[in-house]
Amino acid sequence: MITRGSFRRFTDGLDEREGKMPVLFIGHGSPMNGIEDNTFSRNWAQMGREIPAPAAVLVVSAHWLTRGTHITAMEHPRTIHDFGGFPPELHQVQYPAPGHPELAKATQQLVRKTTVGLDHDWGLDHGAWTVVRHMYPDAAIPVLQLSIDYHQSPQYHYELARELSALRRKGVLILGSGNMVHNLGMVAWDKMDTPEFAYDWSAEMNELFKQHIRDGNHRALIDYEKLGSAARLAIPTPDHYYPLLYALALQEKGESPVFFNDKVVLGSLTMTSVRIG
Repeated sequence: MITRGSFRRFTDGLDEREGKMPVLFIGHGSPMNGIEDNTFSRNWAQMGREIPAPAAVLVVSAHWLTRGTHITAMEHPRTIHDFGGFPPELHQVQYPAPGHPELAKATQQLVRKTTVGLDHDWGLDHGAWTVVRHMYPDAAIPVLQLSIDYHQSPQYHYELARELSALRRKGVLILGSGNMVHNLGMVAWDKMDTPEFAYDWSAEMNELFKQHIRDGNHRALIDYEKLGSAARLAIPTPDHYYPLLYALALQEKGESPVFFNDKVVLGSLTMTSVRIG
């Protein structure tokens, strides 16, 4: 049987804190944000300065989709360049943050909903390192990833995420990385010189998602498929949306959301991000 004592033993290297770490959902957008100095990357860097320094970062990225749930458990996760068609300088980036095998085991112990596998092959994909390298450029803070079981429902992911709440009081920053609105098939490449352009359905869903988040209406966000045709355009596949549910599931009573990078890009993608706590 997993006990509170066994969790403490696995996390002896992490300080118990009086408060708790905030939770972030980051709209990560293009991999180029990982090396560009723009509004989005500057706001990620600012967030890294504003929030308490974490003992570790646990990222739920839209780009690690698996059967079953897994967590990176290696000492030194590799930097994964899981994209094509971008400049060589993006492919050359290395983000040599350490891993944290003990924290991986602790997280495995916390989760009751499923058996979490300890992974030694994945690393840090661009949903993780393009954001975290701006927040913590020294690469001194351990970074882990938790995979998304793509064969499970939104409700499943929301319930699994709630089991991670104890990590917040151990100084772990839990960061969901995706995009609330993410329809690559409808990207308006011809509007690159019109940065304010947004399809009506994209702008509509961005506002509706924010309203439900403000209201704490997580049920509507879990059941997003019931939100109509605009939602189906905004979320043609749920990979980039599920990380939002991980962040929302960790919201506790009295914690209000704060939005930043609230912008539609290329018509069909939103960079809208949320801080909770």
